[in-house]
Amino acid sequence: MAHLIALSGLPGVGKSTIAAEVARARRACYLRVDTVERALGESVLAIAKAQNAGYRAIMAVAADNLRLGLDVVADTVNPLALTRGWWHKTARAVRAECLDVEIICSDPAEHRRRVEARRARDPGAGYPDWAAVEARQYDRWEGDRLVLDSARFSAEDCAKLILSALSDDF
Repeated sequence: MAHLIALSGLPGVGKSTIAAEVARARRACYLRVDTVERALGESVLAIAKAQNAGYRAIMAVAADNLRLGLDVVADTVNPLALTRGWWHKTARAVRAECLDVEIICSDPAEHRRRVEARRARDPGAGYPDWAAVEARQYDRWEGDRLVLDSARFSAEDCAKLILSALSDDF
């Protein structure tokens, strides 16, 4: 059975680094909503005006890959209970398993350093500044999930913990 690994967490907590590690290890399809949203924003079709267009697009691509029996790693902020439910609906529709993983960074100074370093490294990428990260809506989680603290564990260790959770077949 294919697995959908849905990563969640605020910008700058380390999701993309961890997601890439998991995707490499599983030889899974890696889908990053920031990449899709950036491409939609550059489109002459003005698709980016629909606020959920990036999420809807990668969910459709995720479903295609899950149908093929491929694991999918979804790298998104996934800030709303609504979007979290969409991932489960996507997995159920193609009879795949969904593992929710929330990445946090419990050290505010480190989290801020990462956000600011990323903006400085790639200023044209549209990364949020620290004030935007702090102000971002991020619904409290209600369901089960694997919570990993990137201030306490390396990206490699977080990836190993995710892979371990998958080997337990949930």
